[in-house]
Amino acid sequence: MGKPKIFVLDTNVILHDHKAIRKFRDNNLVIPVAVIEEIDKFKKGTDTLSYNARGFMRDLDKITNGKDFGQGGLPIGSHLGWIKVEPNHPFEGEFAEFFADDIPDHRILATAMWVRDHNPGTFVALVTKDINLRMKAKAIGMAVQDYLTDKVQEDRVEEAQREVQAMEVDGIVLQELAYGPETSVEWQRVLKVEPKANQMFRFSWAGGRDETVCARYDASRDRIVLVKGREAYGIRPRNDEQKFALDALMNPKVELVSLTGGAGTGKTLLALAAALAQEKDYEQIYLSRPTVVLGNQDLGFLPGDQKQKMSPFLQPLMDNLSVIKHQFRPTSREAQRIDAMLTQEKLIIEPLAYIRGRSLGRCFFIIDEAQNLTPHEMKTIITRAGEGTKMVFTGDIFQIDQPYLDQWSNGLTHLGEKMYGQELFQHVFLRKGERSELSELAAKLL
Repeated sequence: MGKPKIFVLDTNVILHDHKAIRKFRDNNLVIPVAVIEEIDKFKKGTDTLSYNARGFMRDLDKITNGKDFGQGGLPIGSHLGWIKVEPNHPFEGEFAEFFADDIPDHRILATAMWVRDHNPGTFVALVTKDINLRMKAKAIGMAVQDYLTDKVQEDRVEEAQREVQAMEVDGIVLQELAYGPETSVEWQRVLKVEPKANQMFRFSWAGGRDETVCARYDASRDRIVLVKGREAYGIRPRNDEQKFALDALMNPKVELVSLTGGAGTGKTLLALAAALAQEKDYEQIYLSRPTVVLGNQDLGFLPGDQKQKMSPFLQPLMDNLSVIKHQFRPTSREAQRIDAMLTQEKLIIEPLAYIRGRSLGRCFFIIDEAQNLTPHEMKTIITRAGEGTKMVFTGDIFQIDQPYLDQWSNGLTHLGEKMYGQELFQHVFLRKGERSELSELAAKLL
């Protein structure tokens, strides 16, 4: 094995993952005092940043256990390196003029350079999720890296957008799949290797017949089954991806669904329509989304009660609800049922901030804009699921509002990577926009 490296951690790494210090294997870690000072500002509060700040400080206090760090630091744990808190150090020479502003980023960068200069022969790198700080470090020759532990490989993200496998199939097999009494076939008649659970297929007839059949591998039956076009509360799928999505949303065996795709592809509309169509199977329908557009302000800064505070964030969900209601006459049973569910609080709008600590039993839970969740927040939400609960996460991984998340490290991408192949999970990437011709054109060209 090579010589252990030294990584200097920025504040945002710890606030993103408070267990980060235990994910660098046998390499050694340095925490600048400037990081401790910044973390101290986050220790009070109920949001995820405050939770991570407190979790990190408790872990660091446990490591020290009454000892000081000394020159060589303290061991983090078995098969892990050491950690120490390093006092702030100023820039030396000409760099002092370049970074005259006394801000935390500059103190952290200066300390990282000091650690590098005082550990000759050892690889030293600054680890930060802040792109601007990475650019500053690169400009002055300081080795710098993003926090990669929870990043999904780029090729896996691309694969997630091509999960529907297209292939030609013998006409006899396809005839049996599409029109046979069981509308299913043994997977061995189509593939040489057993597919993953809920793997999706788009079969075409061998010989050039202009017709396709959608299918999915059902691991519980060990067969490839037909995915039929179905309707949910007046909403019908307009393309194959929407057909797969509605099939997953209406399948009681699939308790966790993620839908990704651009604006206007129907992610939220399909999820809400499926929830309404199955409302008799669930005690409540929850709708929520992260409140990140205000720069992580607490809801307490906004006027009004909880419902009024959440109204601006949940309005897109209400817009989709209006689209579904307009499929029916105002006096119809379906439209009146939606109004009754809102009045009786069977259909509930709930801030995600209030989820921790709760157990959500027998509910259909829709989380919109889930690409703005961290992997830890995603885990926190899913672990609230009680018996009989179905969770649906929708979002566009290329439209992220969180400053330290990207298409490879957000919770929605993380969910698809970790849950891929599980019988309880299905991911569908919705490719085609169906909102309007103008919306589709803008998504492609602008």
